[in-house]
Amino acid sequence: MSILLVLGTRPQIIKSAPIFHEGLRQGLELGIVHTGQHYDYRLSQVFLEEFSLSDPIINLSVGSGSHASQTAEIMLGLEKYLIESKPSMVVVPGDTNSALAAALAPVKLGIPVAHVEAGARCYDMRMAEEINRRLIDHCSEILFPVTDSCKENLKKESVLGEIHMTGDTMYDAFLTFKGRVGACDILSRLELTDKEYALLTLHRAENVDDPMKLKNIINGIQEAGINVLFPIHPRTKKRLEEQNISLDGSTVKTIEPVDYIEMLKLLKHTKMVLTDSGGVQKEAFWSKTPCITIRERTEWTETIEMGVNLLTETDPKTITQTIKYVEENHSEIKNRFKINPFGDGRASERIIEILKQRL
Repeated sequence: MSILLVLGTRPQIIKSAPIFHEGLRQGLELGIVHTGQHYDYRLSQVFLEEFSLSDPIINLSVGSGSHASQTAEIMLGLEKYLIESKPSMVVVPGDTNSALAAALAPVKLGIPVAHVEAGARCYDMRMAEEINRRLIDHCSEILFPVTDSCKENLKKESVLGEIHMTGDTMYDAFLTFKGRVGACDILSRLELTDKEYALLTLHRAENVDDPMKLKNIINGIQEAGINVLFPIHPRTKKRLEEQNISLDGSTVKTIEPVDYIEMLKLLKHTKMVLTDSGGVQKEAFWSKTPCITIRERTEWTETIEMGVNLLTETDPKTITQTIKYVEENHSEIKNRFKINPFGDGRASERIIEILKQRL
């Protein structure tokens, strides 16, 4: 196997799909290893099918667990496969525990690693993702930043690997699927009206694993009095149940996680997005939809600087006020979408060309 793509979560599947298909188009030998970090059908298999990815060569099936146990189990399982298959290169997308383990295991065996979405920084070391991406960047031989600021972050840290500015493969995927959104019927199925609802996603450990933060976030959203659609992550659903936080009778409607095209449809027609996801922030940006990020900091600073993405901490009053601000200034915010700092939709082409030169 020449190139091995290691993925384990929904965002990693989206980031990897354009690379996989472009690699096949250019005649490269690629294979996929799935770590099993996301094992729920709606967060994993549905995306493999939707993006027409071949079945993984192996699924490590690590499932849930602490950061240490997840990372260790992936490294152990991946190491065994790497020794057997001897790939020329391992490509690692993103900043999950799967990404960190998929970078460390091959490096220890002398196999070069390429990091997709390198250089993203929010400078909050309380976030597991921030720790992961820093470690991955400093052990990778090839780094693919998606924006100018990501590239500058890598230079400031004096990383040893080669830096190649490519743009964002998630934008490649967005453009590929954008034309298919019209046929999606999720709005009619859910009886939703254009711009008459807000879209919520919430899954990060620092928000949902802290009972007080989780209650504050929900209270702040409910206090705003807007209709909210909430495709709920299994982890978040479990935490709400554990904390006896009920959404019954509120304006927040929960549904099962949605597939990629359904998400793009919801993003296009929602009035605003509330999220703690890095990927959803970008997808909202490309959909030209105002975003409220429920975090103290974000790695996608360009969206903040443009005034189309607003940060809010978990204080309920601040959340309510920020929602009302977006409601009152919606038209003005929509007019701020001027440029796209994430590339031209050809990131996967550039990545494959660079990888071909190294094989």
